[in-house]
Amino acid sequence: MTLTLEEAKKLEIGQILYHTINKNADGSSQRWRVTGKVKRWKRAPERIKVPIKTGLYNNSYLTEDDLHLLSKKCIY
Repeated sequence: MTLTLEEAKKLEIGQILYHTINKNADGSSQRWRVTGKVKRWKRAPERIKVPIKTGLYNNSYLTEDDLHLLSKKCIY
């Protein structure tokens, strides 16, 4: 069950997402935390950009191209 564009537009700060491919050392799914507001474009409603954090130091952005890699529910 991957993340849809509509679900991604409703993400809030502090919400936890789970990576469907990357695993931790114990075999559980990597946790990615939303760290900022979802950026949307009026001229391109299919575009989004969400700041996320994973691990201790890794900060990045989630875009519409990466939605198939994430889920709202933990997948072991």
